Amino acid sequence: MWTEPLYTAAEMRAAEEAYDGSMLDLMERAGTAVAKSIHRRHPDAASISVWCGTGANGGDGFVIARRLHEAGKAVEIVLAGQEDKVSGDAAENLRRARQLGVPFVGSTRGDVAVDALFGTGFSGKPRDEAARRIQELNALGAPVISVDVPSGVDASTGEAPGPAVRADLTVTFHGRKVGLVVAPGRFHAGEVEVADIGLEPTQTRHAHVNGAILDRIPRRGAEDNKYTAGSVLVIGGSTGKTGAPCLTAESALRAGAGIVTACVPASLNLVFEQRLLEVMTRPCPDEEGVMTMDAADEIIDAAEKATAIAIGPGLGRTDAVGALVGYLLDRLDKPIVLDADGLFAVSDHLDWIFSRDAPTVLTPHAGELARLLGRDSNAVSARRLNAVQTGADDVGAVVLLKGADTLVASGRGVLVCDLGNPGLATAGTGDVLTGIVAAFLAKGMEPKLAAAAAAAAGGAAAGEAAKTHGTAGMIASDVIDAVSPVLSESTRNTF
Repeated sequence: MWTEPLYTAAEMRAAEEAYDGSMLDLMERAGTAVAKSIHRRHPDAASISVWCGTGANGGDGFVIARRLHEAGKAVEIVLAGQEDKVSGDAAENLRRARQLGVPFVGSTRGDVAVDALFGTGFSGKPRDEAARRIQELNALGAPVISVDVPSGVDASTGEAPGPAVRADLTVTFHGRKVGLVVAPGRFHAGEVEVADIGLEPTQTRHAHVNGAILDRIPRRGAEDNKYTAGSVLVIGGSTGKTGAPCLTAESALRAGAGIVTACVPASLNLVFEQRLLEVMTRPCPDEEGVMTMDAADEIIDAAEKATAIAIGPGLGRTDAVGALVGYLLDRLDKPIVLDADGLFAVSDHLDWIFSRDAPTVLTPHAGELARLLGRDSNAVSARRLNAVQTGADDVGAVVLLKGADTLVASGRGVLVCDLGNPGLATAGTGDVLTGIVAAFLAKGMEPKLAAAAAAAAGGAAAGEAAKTHGTAGMIASDVIDAVSPVLSESTRNTF
């Protein structure tokens, strides 16, 4: 399988409600799983502090403390809240911990700390006392293991509007939670370990993409020619921005497109002719290095043989460019990936996309999506899942929100891909991604799958490039050079 389910809090509750057994039994299994992980990872820890809330997550913590105490570890419990607030199964496990003689203390350090303050039911900002405990945990300087989800992180969204635990490890139950892979929550989770506690798989709205998605990408077959292998048209370039469409065109070729054509400003065509040896160029009317509406006929003629089109890399931000983009979106009935200056052109005209019948994929970063939605970019970064879902709903298209966790949304939920590395945080890698998306669309892939596969291919290529160049100074062309080797590792699928 190329995806694994990502659970929201509500989906986890549904899985637990379908369990044919007691919740006390589930709590015992969960706490025991974490205790075993601590034994395995920190066998020499002399002392362990378990920080427990008053809810079910705290109940897991009481089990953990009891199991570690039974194994001969020096364990202390820090209860964040009044003991009379603990109820149900958690209260029973508190009673068992006290009966066993596990000490309860007001505060402690320990060689290892366990965060069992809040679980999947938490949302919003922690209250003052809880916030103080979270800050204490973060200041300990000891390895922190979070139970199910780091306290302060919303398990369903990854949002962390207040203080949140920064864990070294999160042991989560049954399946990964959305908040463990979507920023900012993913940066609080540390390494994630999934513990099986005996629940049956249930349907989820969102999914985590793994490397197996690369096997879904069509490869060139023995009977293919340059047109049947996928024909991409790139529309972009302006004075000072000739590199962007070059990166897009070159990455489309490396991603397996059989032929790539670039429509570029006529006054800059010599630059592109010298740079793009394997790409055909179509000089288009321009003024001072920026294409105008007079370029429309040339572009539409060039699009006749294309099976996918990329609009926007380095295109410019004049009124004429905006009018040209609107005209092309209306007239071109081919799959289109829209990026960079193409996104700028439609920021006040989302109806141009919504009215299209052919597939459209948008590839914004947080700032570009903020402009499309009329939000602040910091608000988008803080609520990435909400923002990408809203964007897909508002434009009626597939939206790929770039970042350390790339989110791909349509009306059918969100795919999350985190296969990249810090080397991708450099100019031009977005243009590379646009070319890969265009190549996969040109091969006939369904738009959402094409976008997610492109994110995975780009991430895998960054990993391959890092073997030679490292990540400190990786550049976009390093990633392009690695795309074909990555895709060539699996050639099972041909078309």
